[in-house]
Amino acid sequence: MDGYVERLWPAWWLWLVVLLLGGGFGLVVAPFGAPAMVVVAVGMSIVLGVLLLASTATVGIEEGSFVAGRARIPVRLLGSPEILDAAGMQHARGPGLDARAYLCLRGWIGPGLRIPVTDPEDPVPYWLLSSRRPQKLADALTRARG
Repeated sequence: MDGYVERLWPAWWLWLVVLLLGGGFGLVVAPFGAPAMVVVAVGMSIVLGVLLLASTATVGIEEGSFVAGRARIPVRLLGSPEILDAAGMQHARGPGLDARAYLCLRGWIGPGLRIPVTDPEDPVPYWLLSSRRPQKLADALTRARG
């Protein structure tokens, strides 16, 4: 990707959740002995950690398209981005949400962007996405739009 790229990495406390869940799986097999418990706890912690990393979305600009997670749209079909702070995002994904919007949200990231879709044939009115650095992402989109 060129321009600005951001990975929406999991928050630090999610790794604690992974370890606790892995330990919980280990407790399930505790009647089979301590070695089985340790193997299952470590194995499940690794599996859950890999799944958490695999679910990490990327947002940014790639070859004339805006990318958010698995979705992409040509930047020429997007309007001017609106930067939202944590309170603005809370409203935007709650009472201010249009059910037709495309969402790429991570609950552990407060701020984000709302980007209108200007394509009259697209039923999606806007994209709402999380970003730790929404100003940089908005600037990159503005540059890419020309």
